[in-house]
Amino acid sequence: MKETYIIGEIGQNHNGSVDIANLIVDLVARPVREEVFGLDLAPMNAVKLTKRDLSEELSASQMNRIYDTPNSFGRTYGEHRAFLELSDEEHYEVYRHAKEKGLDFVETLCATGCLSLLKLFTPDRLKVASRDLTNLPLLEALAETGIPMIISTGMAGKKELDDALEVITRRHDNVSILHCVSEYPTHPDSLNLRTITYLKKHYPQYTIGFSDHTIGISAPVVAIGMGAEIIEKHITIDRCMKGTDQAGSLGPDGVNRMVRDIRVAERWLGTEDLHIEKSVAGSKIKLERSIASRRDIREGEMIAADDIHMLSPGDGFKWSEKDQVVGHRAASDIPANEIIYRKDLK
Repeated sequence: MKETYIIGEIGQNHNGSVDIANLIVDLVARPVREEVFGLDLAPMNAVKLTKRDLSEELSASQMNRIYDTPNSFGRTYGEHRAFLELSDEEHYEVYRHAKEKGLDFVETLCATGCLSLLKLFTPDRLKVASRDLTNLPLLEALAETGIPMIISTGMAGKKELDDALEVITRRHDNVSILHCVSEYPTHPDSLNLRTITYLKKHYPQYTIGFSDHTIGISAPVVAIGMGAEIIEKHITIDRCMKGTDQAGSLGPDGVNRMVRDIRVAERWLGTEDLHIEKSVAGSKIKLERSIASRRDIREGEMIAADDIHMLSPGDGFKWSEKDQVVGHRAASDIPANEIIYRKDLK
């Protein structure tokens, strides 16, 4: 990829409202600027919604249990979930708005029944939630669509991941794997970002990324330094809004700062070599040291090793070139503590 593919996960932070979902899309599409160097940076690449089929979600007893919390949108958990579900047509409205803003659209489909929305539009990618990595019938149905897929490893070990890939790649191999820890928020000791390098080493045929549930914006920046090519992060327009995911998501300022830092970090990475940047040429001359006179040296005097030391600026002889100075005679008087240049030597 030419740049890190950044996905803003709306999830259920729309609180059952297309208008709120579209406001979050507007947030994601905002231009990003780095002020010190005046850099106009690419915004997020995509937004993601989640679609559930409540008939395939939880057991009847779990759907009917009383759900009495400050973040509840219904008396039972089933009523709560129903309130937060957008219809296929509403998903299409958000999809259209994202496309108008120049963004890709990613869908997490949590059941085969959710494939009905593909009659209305085709997402750019399908996401498999961590909890469904072992739901092999769902993976097979999603893979049959031929749409590029992203899978998260939040609840998986190597066997679960390999089993999932075996099912998907019967149909196609356009798969991305996101390191993820299904702990909300993720404790620093649980994150284990070195899993990214493990995945890149053992699954080099796939695009590797990171789905982040930590507090703050530092982990995604570290992740791309370790080779992640996709970053996914929960986003919202107001972290104080009602809802279980709002407080753990990035608000408008956090989104702007995370995207800015990721895009700047992409530039930090540069190329895998060792060279002198053109931008430091001036500093190199100003600050590096050159061979200089330790004492007043008269015209015609032979310069000895004890007659020289190193001073700035760095536009004269380097110490590695001292044989071009020591043992040579001064062509003119050289005052003490001055750089010795080629013109000063016979």
